[in-house]
Amino acid sequence: MRARKILRLSGADARDFLQGLITSDINKIDQGLVYAALLTPQGKYLADFFLAADGDDVLLDADGDQAEALIKRLTMYRLRAKVEITATDLQVQRGTGPAPAGALADPRHADLGWRLIGAEAGEDASDWEALYVAHCIPRSGIELGPDSYILESGFEDLNGVDFRKGCYVGQEVTARMKHKTELRKGLRVVEISGSAPVGSDITAGGKTVGTVFTQSKGQAIAYLRFDRAKGEMTAGEAKLHWKP
Repeated sequence: MRARKILRLSGADARDFLQGLITSDINKIDQGLVYAALLTPQGKYLADFFLAADGDDVLLDADGDQAEALIKRLTMYRLRAKVEITATDLQVQRGTGPAPAGALADPRHADLGWRLIGAEAGEDASDWEALYVAHCIPRSGIELGPDSYILESGFEDLNGVDFRKGCYVGQEVTARMKHKTELRKGLRVVEISGSAPVGSDITAGGKTVGTVFTQSKGQAIAYLRFDRAKGEMTAGEAKLHWKP
């Protein structure tokens, strides 16, 4: 598991503060983990994370590589809000077997099991790469980057965006993509024979049709231009096929 960093948001305005920034409804943390993203005003991806209630505080479970930038971004938005943002020494455990006391279900997909924020880090022997690929789960620094749009990245299917919660940063662009356009590109699971370096171009008919990312057990997550991703495709020495 990539290193995680747990941030604590405390203060009278913590939930209202987050509600105006993130893609999901913060009020759902009273029922379990919430998966959400922070976007630029132009609707592009900045970070994704889990949110959990800890009394009146909110714990934000982020990729360790994104934590410092997240603290800076959240602090920039804080203005006069009564909220404190602090890094903690808490850790994350995860697994797909029986859940220990205090664990919460991963909201992205039932097959991803549970997560537990506590004093220790760790994970069971689940084949996480295979699970990510089978369910098209994008990850920061791999499938998710500064040019990503969350709808193209499958956040709606992963319970990572709420279209009824009201305004948040990047909401206008995201809503327009949902209601006024048909997605022409996005992440999909493809069949792959052989392997290719993550980030390799996918070509078909002499044209670039996408990019291949995480691969496992004959499948891969690929970012595709749907109108071109037809027939036999290649990425390096690998051959790919997609069934729309």
